[in-house]
Amino acid sequence: MRTQLSSILLFLVLVGCQKEKQLTFEYLNLDETRCSECPEVAIRIPSALENSKAANTIDTALKEEIIEILNYDDETEAASIKEAVKSFSDGYWELKKLYPEEATAWEAKIEGRITYEDPTLLTIELNTYLFTGGAHGYSSRRFLNFNKRKAKELENWQLFKNREDFEEFAEQKFRNQEAIPTEEPINSTGFMFERDSFYLPENIGFTKEGVKLLYNPYEVASYADGPIVLTLTFSDVKPFLAKTKS
Repeated sequence: MRTQLSSILLFLVLVGCQKEKQLTFEYLNLDETRCSECPEVAIRIPSALENSKAANTIDTALKEEIIEILNYDDETEAASIKEAVKSFSDGYWELKKLYPEEATAWEAKIEGRITYEDPTLLTIELNTYLFTGGAHGYSSRRFLNFNKRKAKELENWQLFKNREDFEEFAEQKFRNQEAIPTEEPINSTGFMFERDSFYLPENIGFTKEGVKLLYNPYEVASYADGPIVLTLTFSDVKPFLAKTKS
């Protein structure tokens, strides 16, 4: 009986420790549309509830990303999301003054979601849709990776032991997925890699399915081709990963 009770207590302790390593989030819904004729701005992002260095790092990084997306005036540095929304709105009204008959209401939709979390690492995917006139809007995705223990946002090169080795491995997987012969140039089937050489995308993130390499529209292909995504299983990439992932 004692042995059974001890096992139960140990299990509860282990479960409790695991929960402690998971951050708690709530989703913030911000409707920043200021009037019926103003640009529509809708934001939905996770916000950490803990008062910790890791939580503050994540919240700050998300705020900075949103400000960069919405800040329309490069000469004015917005210090808050509200200031960035104002900059976005002001840009629309300036255009409408110049072309009152042509200006169509602008739109910005930003949504963040957690795609992966373990005791060390957390990844947030930020989905953005912007319409500032023209034939169509522009959709993009951005991965933000964080080391929770060190309370730091990670650059892509920090995810791997050796970036060059991983890049070589990823190229072969990319060629297999896109049916590009090994002996042919990387652009031989219609891609648009600069200098006709494979390179990793700006966006690399962790998901439940594995490590995603995401090329947004125009990055290596036309807008009509949409985003190009290569998902690599954790078993495949494990030899290349740095110790930021447990």
